[in-house]
Amino acid sequence: MRLFFILPRVPYPTEKGDKLRAFHQIKQLSKHHEIILCTLNDGDLHEDAIPVLKKYTKAIHIIPISKLSIILNLIKTLFSRKPLQVGYFYNSSSAAQIHALIEQYKPDHIFCQLIRVAEYVKGISIPKTLDYQDVFSKGVERRLATSPFYLKPFLRIEYRRLLRYEQEAFDAFDNKIIISAPDRDLIPHPGREKIVVVANGVDTDFFSPMDAVKDYDLVFTGNMGYPPNIKSAEFLVNEILPEVFLKKPGVRLLIAGANPHLRVMVLKSEQVTVSGWVPDMRECYARARVFIAPMQIGTGLQNKILEAMAMKIPCITSPLAFQALNAREGKEILVAETPKEYAAHIMMLLDNPEKALEIARNGYDFVHRNFNWETETDKINKLITG
Repeated sequence: MRLFFILPRVPYPTEKGDKLRAFHQIKQLSKHHEIILCTLNDGDLHEDAIPVLKKYTKAIHIIPISKLSIILNLIKTLFSRKPLQVGYFYNSSSAAQIHALIEQYKPDHIFCQLIRVAEYVKGISIPKTLDYQDVFSKGVERRLATSPFYLKPFLRIEYRRLLRYEQEAFDAFDNKIIISAPDRDLIPHPGREKIVVVANGVDTDFFSPMDAVKDYDLVFTGNMGYPPNIKSAEFLVNEILPEVFLKKPGVRLLIAGANPHLRVMVLKSEQVTVSGWVPDMRECYARARVFIAPMQIGTGLQNKILEAMAMKIPCITSPLAFQALNAREGKEILVAETPKEYAAHIMMLLDNPEKALEIARNGYDFVHRNFNWETETDKINKLITG
């Protein structure tokens, strides 16, 4: 079968969750199907992107979208009913190119990642699958509570538009998938139970336990330009660490990940390191005694937690991130809500190496049992082959 993938971003390197998910889905589906990759690109193309993606695709078409095009389309979108998430990635020139490619390749099935690209295939009478991945409307709603006053009016408009668009997109696709059951239950459509849950996996051959000097007590990872990660980093440094320092003033934290926002950079101190981009994230996990992801906003399954578990690092997270995991609280992962609760878990793990190792081992086994790219992507294969 010939599959035509439409993505909002080039899925390599895999430093963002949507790129990681798309990359592994393409890799697994290429074992059974011919993959035509059509991807938008709003930034610099990594030198290894095409050589790596060629291993799994029959053809690659990268459609650049310029900063000027993005600005103009966002302005147009303000005066329409579409969400800015859609307007950012949509323009008529790209649509013409995508339609021409579909006509050229005549695919058996079209696969769209995220509602950001759904607009490009409306009205096309080829079987289609949409990967919602996350529920954008809920993510925006959660951001409303903590956003500056001048952003709130725009976020309220975006929230209402996303609610409407997520429902409209449902009816435009034959198949729908999403990353977790809690996310599926947030989709504003009465038929949401028909959405198939396709979780992420972990490359457990790559993310596996490593010997390293533990020169940090805590580590938090992710794309540090992403609002939920920015908010979490601030909460960790400004709210949680002061509670920890009351009893353990020497604790050291590593915040690792690409594109650190200014709000993250200013968190640096003698005891807080902000690394920026690192070539191998495994080293960051391995250098810490405890992984912590105090997510306050956002949706979806946190890949960072799965990766840390696969590397046998004990993990602490928030109820928000925990609900998508379906792990055993207190056995495979620790969950906290208040700064005092986080601090108590941190100090318990640092003071009790045996308990920390027990949590780490249980988390490691949990990931190996439940998060496999081949198994999860096979659900997509079954959907598209009927």
